[in-house]
Amino acid sequence: MFKRTLYLILLLFITACQPGNRSQVAHTATPTGSSAPTEIFSTPYDYMTPTPGYPEEGFGPFGFPLDINPLTGLSTDPKLLDRRPMIVKVSNLPRNVRPQSGLSKADIVYEYYTEEGTTRFSAIFYSQEAEQVGSIRSARFFDEHLVRMYNAWFVFGSADERTLGRLTESDFARRLILEWEAACPAMCRPDPLTNYLMANTTAVREYVQEQGLPDRRQDLEGTRFQMQPPPGGQPVSQIQAWYSAVIYNRWEYDPASGVYARYSDLVNALDGQPEKYELLTDALNGDPITAKNVVILFMEHEFFSVTPEVLEMKFSGAGPAVAFRDGQAYDLKWNRRGQKKVVQLKTPDGEVFPLKPGNTWFEVMGISSQELRSKQSWRFEMRFP
Repeated sequence: MFKRTLYLILLLFITACQPGNRSQVAHTATPTGSSAPTEIFSTPYDYMTPTPGYPEEGFGPFGFPLDINPLTGLSTDPKLLDRRPMIVKVSNLPRNVRPQSGLSKADIVYEYYTEEGTTRFSAIFYSQEAEQVGSIRSARFFDEHLVRMYNAWFVFGSADERTLGRLTESDFARRLILEWEAACPAMCRPDPLTNYLMANTTAVREYVQEQGLPDRRQDLEGTRFQMQPPPGGQPVSQIQAWYSAVIYNRWEYDPASGVYARYSDLVNALDGQPEKYELLTDALNGDPITAKNVVILFMEHEFFSVTPEVLEMKFSGAGPAVAFRDGQAYDLKWNRRGQKKVVQLKTPDGEVFPLKPGNTWFEVMGISSQELRSKQSWRFEMRFP
């Protein structure tokens, strides 16, 4: 039997979001802070930058060469691709867990709503390792979609009994990695002052091998990558993703480096108080958290339980999406071809949309979320169900 890990969680209560249609709305909270300064990108991003000679036609959505990562479109040691991806569940609140560790090493990160206005991250590690990822927190129903989609190992710190029951009774139960099974050095609490749980992705893979579990290359095809931005985009340099007055972020595009830098909430913007942001960095290496692609995924959210707040997200079939790359915005559709197939982004005419080679951050929001599209800045406000 699995034991439940106890956590001290800071509960932050906000005014409940009211459902509405995705539309242009007015906002009372005013974001503050300057755009991303170019100098923060002075360190070269070798891993996330394609080598010279990247083919004009790009790669994907199918038929990837053995040395091209189907999650980033970048050349990678094939030995690193001959294994499963690893999903690590990372906290985003309370704010003293920031800066988180290891996020700059992830190929893909999903941010989604959990409860009481908060969000968490599911970070997918495939072609890079990170000696410390965290702090690690508990799973939610949404993670089941991701574990199936990427055929991944799932590193997390327990869960509500309903969520844990669903995971442990699934067909991927052997791919669940928890602290009381994968002890240090795979999962450790290195700082006695914070007692935060951290994962070492290399050590986790060694633990998997010791257990005799199969760790082989998976079918991760379905995404298309191309260096040249496609036609039809609208110029947008700032993306704001507002989940609540407690959790909100913005992405600033830097033309010199071709990446988006993440700025996270600094204060609670309650009762008309202005929003304040600060650049998010990686505690592992001090690098700013950046993305080559930022994608907003809209999907239905429904209450499994109201008290406590437990949500189901319908990440199946298809739904609306907005993708940002190279300072351009594109209205798209997301599509799931099956439970064990990666999500695809498609243009209005049904073609697979090309992402920019490199990492991607997905912001998951309710189907009824509201939008404000102004010149150079688009804002998305979470609404559900």
